[in-house]
Amino acid sequence: MTGATICLWYDKEAEAAARFYAETFPDSRVTAVHRAPTDYPAGKAGDVLTVEFTVLGIPCMGLNGGPNVTHSWAFSFQVATETQEETDRYWNAIVGNGGAESACGWCSDRWGLSWQITPRQLTEALANPDAGVRERAFQAMMTMGKIDIAAIEAAVRG
Repeated sequence: MTGATICLWYDKEAEAAARFYAETFPDSRVTAVHRAPTDYPAGKAGDVLTVEFTVLGIPCMGLNGGPNVTHSWAFSFQVATETQEETDRYWNAIVGNGGAESACGWCSDRWGLSWQITPRQLTEALANPDAGVRERAFQAMMTMGKIDIAAIEAAVRG
């Protein structure tokens, strides 16, 4: 590994999480699994200690550090989507595999890591130079869990 890498703390399931991300998102893969050479506070010699992986081209490391640290909403992966089908696919993969829905396109996976599944149409509407378009798109988004592109487009049209 070189450069900046995101390190994500897991209780004991870093490898399972990394493999799920690799199966779910394009340009994602597990590149290495490292085992503990000796016993350590959160595990035994031979247990998976760290996992090197890439999510959507972003280098990451999963650390099996034990239950004392958990993920928070302060960090999330924001996944840009083009279509409702793509939005649904990622949302359903995360929420449907033990994750949880939240509001405004946010959800969390079964390990507690937060995700924003964000269609391009929403991002563009919220950056529109017309304040009315921005407000209508924002108000529509505030009523949603998973983003509904057709509803955002209807809000943009007024």
